[in-house]
Amino acid sequence: MEVRAVSKYVGISPLKARLVINEIRGLPVDEALAQLRFMPQGAVKPITKVLNSAIKNAEENFGLSREDLYIERIYADEAPTRKWRRFGARGRFKPILRRSSHITVVLDERL
Repeated sequence: MEVRAVSKYVGISPLKARLVINEIRGLPVDEALAQLRFMPQGAVKPITKVLNSAIKNAEENFGLSREDLYIERIYADEAPTRKWRRFGARGRFKPILRRSSHITVVLDERL
């Protein structure tokens, strides 16, 4: 049984989120949370929140045991990019792209 949690419009680029996501893909949830606790990247906090939300959904809505859950799929898709402007020398325009992402976690029960 698949359990899903989605966090949309997270203010971190998908590339930075994928660096963290690739380390925990396929792990049991307790081991993934332990690994996230010691990572220094800024993307760890939103990913941990989504993972905890998926775990709570599995326990509360589906009655699954936390020990049997593992991360079946986890991915970060690109969300809308905010475009900021900065003016450069000699009247030039230097755009700043603030990228955001949608983070999806799908948990499954190990049999």
